[in-house]
Amino acid sequence: MAQSQEILAGLAILISVIGMRNGYNIPEKHKSRLYPAVLEIFSERDFHQVDMRTISKNSGVSIATIYQYFPSKEALLFSILSEHLEELVDLIALHVQGLDSSKEIFRKVMWVTMNFYDTRPGVAITMFITVPTRTWMQQGAYRIGNKLMDDVIATAQVRGDIDPRIDARRFKDIFYMISYRLIMSWYYFGMKWKLVEAVEKDFEIFWKLLAPESLEDGR
Repeated sequence: MAQSQEILAGLAILISVIGMRNGYNIPEKHKSRLYPAVLEIFSERDFHQVDMRTISKNSGVSIATIYQYFPSKEALLFSILSEHLEELVDLIALHVQGLDSSKEIFRKVMWVTMNFYDTRPGVAITMFITVPTRTWMQQGAYRIGNKLMDDVIATAQVRGDIDPRIDARRFKDIFYMISYRLIMSWYYFGMKWKLVEAVEKDFEIFWKLLAPESLEDGR
């Protein structure tokens, strides 16, 4: 219970910071047309093939109106992605409540994340396939996510639930490698299965790599 409460505190901070960074105050009447159109376009085209004119045409929102709220297509897209990340954080917070096992917390984080992208494939494709990695790394939400993971890993290390030879950087390398590979394979093979279907098998591999031998089948 104590560990899940620490994670929830970190998630609350993450939500508040993302909310402050995502400060574009766009009316719902524009947002409801613009955001779905943007995700659809970016999930179907390469990042550099998308321009404001295309976004305006597909959404039915004038270019002048879009520029009234967003200075660039990058600002528009990352505002949308940040909003979805905020929603994902809320879902993770809900699902880890009451969990006190490091293994089950990380399993739940991976499952909730993959289920989130299963139900929002446009977000998954845009975030992991379309957006250039360098551009994504420069965004505040990307770095905040890393900080949150550092805090969760540190708590598990203090509890002795992670092999002490594995530091936070290596932990994240393995976690993200598996998560990214799940999404990229899913996309490459035509999205013919649910991402959550692979979580159980891949998570057990992940945990065996990271947990001390005495805890591989326990916490």
